[in-house]
Amino acid sequence: MILEMEPECVPCLLKRVIYEARLVDPDKEREVVEESLEILNSLFKKGAVSSEVATEVHRRVYELLGTDDPYREMKRRSNEVAEKLLPRAREVVEKDGFRGACLVAVTGNVMDFGYRDDYDSPEYLTEMFEELLEEGFGYDDIDRIEELLKDSDKVVFLTDNCGEVVLDIPLLEQIKKHSVHLTVVVKESPILTDATMEDAEEYGIPGIADVVMTTGRFAVGVDTTDIPEGLDDVLKTADLIIAKGMANWESLSETDHKPIAYLTRSKCGPVARSMGVAEEINVAKLFE
Repeated sequence: MILEMEPECVPCLLKRVIYEARLVDPDKEREVVEESLEILNSLFKKGAVSSEVATEVHRRVYELLGTDDPYREMKRRSNEVAEKLLPRAREVVEKDGFRGACLVAVTGNVMDFGYRDDYDSPEYLTEMFEELLEEGFGYDDIDRIEELLKDSDKVVFLTDNCGEVVLDIPLLEQIKKHSVHLTVVVKESPILTDATMEDAEEYGIPGIADVVMTTGRFAVGVDTTDIPEGLDDVLKTADLIIAKGMANWESLSETDHKPIAYLTRSKCGPVARSMGVAEEINVAKLFE
């Protein structure tokens, strides 16, 4: 099911751009909101895809704020918090293997800031980590995902947020145990709190994956209207795509790329409803 931008997405997006303004230059808060409303007035129509609209809004907000990375400090803190949790994460993976690695990777998805008050800092994950692990998966296709992985030659892994990407490392190591060719995809340039090549290199991901490449565009999720040829080829020839986070669902759910296993926390109503899962659960859902 395609995630069409819903009315409740509008205040959520506006809340995030206000958050960005307050991180960089609170004096520009009103201007940021005014310009965002103009873009929404133009693009918020029947059939609009939320990730595409959000991309255009954030592009303009970054220009107004005069920064290419309003979340820079938040991302640094997120990576540091996740790095401290890695020893505990590896204990979980040692006990539960691939399933444990998937669960650890999903816990990191809570490090996504600016659109709601309870996810307010990277340190939130430290407080919630054990609870999220104990909760397990509310939607669980892990066994089927692992079956496909065992039969795969080419796997693509689409990353999401900083911090979260550090907790993806045990999962990437589990994937490589199956002797697959693993391509990890990070963002071309900073957008929201998403991981870039700089983060991948800092945490040794090029030493785990066979290839690390970028989305090639400034975009929330993957820009499906203009996918770089190299990335498009990789996605089309993959035996299994593993996509982290809600934005990758928002941008890829309407494409023909299959099978895709989405690993995420269902943090909002529109995403949960479009995926066919409950809200506020750990999700591992496969679309074949």
